[in-house]
Parts: sequence; structure tokens; C-alpha cells
Amino acid sequence: MKTRIFLKTFALSLALLALPSASWSQAYPAKPVKFVVPFPAGSATDQAARLMAQQMQTLLGQSFVVDNKPGAGGSIAAMDVIRSAPDGYNLLFSSNSAAASNVALLKSIPYDPLKDFTPIAGVGENMLVLMVKTDHPAKNIQEFISYASQRPGKVNAGYGSSSSQVSIAVFNKLGKVDTMGVAYKGIPLAMNDVMAGVVDYTFVDLGNSMAQAKGGKLRPLGTTGATRPPALKDVPTIAESGFPGFELYEWYALFLPAGTPKEIVTRLHKEVMTVMASPEMVKRIADIGAQGSKDTPEQFAQFLAKEDKVWGDLVKAIGIQPE
Repeated sequence: MKTRIFLKTFALSLALLALPSASWSQAYPAKPVKFVVPFPAGSATDQAARLMAQQMQTLLGQSFVVDNKPGAGGSIAAMDVIRSAPDGYNLLFSSNSAAASNVALLKSIPYDPLKDFTPIAGVGENMLVLMVKTDHPAKNIQEFISYASQRPGKVNAGYGSSSSQVSIAVFNKLGKVDTMGVAYKGIPLAMNDVMAGVVDYTFVDLGNSMAQAKGGKLRPLGTTGATRPPALKDVPTIAESGFPGFELYEWYALFLPAGTPKEIVTRLHKEVMTVMASPEMVKRIADIGAQGSKDTPEQFAQFLAKEDKVWGDLVKAIGIQPE
């Protein structure tokens, strides 16, 4: 199974829609635009949102701010945007957690990702990395499997997103080990507890894993991608470490509230694609371990429509019980 990362865009004031198109596009944005992020500062979603906000601010000459609202698997942030006016000033900048996989992982959520949002565009994908404390006795995946096998039910794994939660469950199933998941409001919090020795391991987005590996604070044992990333070329994939088929990516996206006029969606998609094509943005996205995409709003909507089944089938196959 392979998912992707995506970003979404912004929209303009409904009051401006009555004006001629030239005046409408010149006037937007007339006030600060907000990206609502379901995870805390430092998370991969937060980093991607801040990169986009900086570039959009430069391009459009208006403030773009990031508002972190973690908790409830992304539902708090999602509902904040759903309840806002479809005027282009409040967007959900989310990973697959709030936009797709929560449907499979939670018994109920107070919104429908397909009906309550207007998607803009896909913008990329990001793999995850299994990380342990630098003084952990395991030096590779096979040694970690042996370590966990000798301690059934006593090895703890911190997760701060649906992607990390599912990665842990897939690892348990394929490795035939019994490790216990511990939920956090974001990956940075889980990483802190791995470094502190509170939990044994976590699955971290590639960007954060590179920073921690270079800083000597955490040790990468394996990646969830199909191939080794250039930034961690000495770290084998989990698939090549004895578990063929282990492949999982997380994606990010920008969403507007349902009912946002098509003119706004089209304008925002155009501006986001302009930013994504800039040399600076291409480099900075690569620096956090992500890969870009050029999906249109229609292409991303088609992808999103399939995600409920993709995540639902995966969650059932690995035996996660919805909470």
C-alpha cells in the first residue's frame, strides 16, 4: 500500500465574489489567511505548513499563519475549519490522519472527509523511519525483532499520527512481535519520550528522523519506503531487512470547507502550484524528506475518494480495533 502527501490552498471572501474577476483576484487576500494544523509544532505536517505559509506570504503579500490544534486524532482541527466560512481564510493543512485514515481507526468522527471538505491538490509524500535511542542494544531491524521477541508485551512504541500507529501494527504483524502502542498528540512528543527512555521506539517522518540521526539523539533502524532515501542511504528499508512488501507513506493536504466556490479553488490551486514549482520550495521540501506532486484538485479528489477503502482494508488486515 502506498499513500502520498498533499497540501491544499486558500480561498477568498464571499463578499468579493460579486466584484469583477480582475478586482476579485487583486483584492485577495485582504486579511491574514490561517492554516489549521492537527498536530503540534515540530511535526512533519507543521513543518510543511510553515514552509507553504512563508512562500504564500511572499507571493501574495499577506500574512499566512499556522494555528496548531492537536488532539482527538485531528478532529478538533477539522471541525474548526468545517465550521468556518468558505471564504478562503481558514484552511485545514492535514496529513492522512484527519482527512482519511481516522475513518478506519476511530469508531466515529464528527465529520465526513469526503462531504465536509473541498480538496485542492496533492503535493507529495513522505516515508517514515523506525527510530530507537542511540544506546539501544539493537543496531538493525533483525536485532530489534530479536530484542522485542524476548520481551513480549514489555516493549513500548510511541505514535503521534495514524501513519505511525499503523506502521507499528504492521511491524508487529510481519515481525511476529508483541509491542504496545502509546498514543501521543504528535510525533515530536513521542520522539522526546524515546530519547528519555520512556518508550522503546517510534516511527518518525523522514524529516524529523534526519535531524535526530544527525544530532546523535536517535538511531534509525529502517525506513518504510520502497527505496532508501538519499539522506539516509546507509539505513536499509524494512522491506529489504526481511519483510518484503512493508511499504507505507504518509501524505499531507490543504482543504477548504465544503461549499467553497470553484473560482476560489481554482485560484488557490494555481498559487500553490506556483509555490511548489519554485526552486526554493523544491529544495526546502526535499530538506524535510518529502517529495512533491502536481496533482490537480480533480486528481486529488479522486485519490481521496479511494483512501477510505485503502486505510480500512489495511487496518482490518493488521487487526487494529477502532477506538
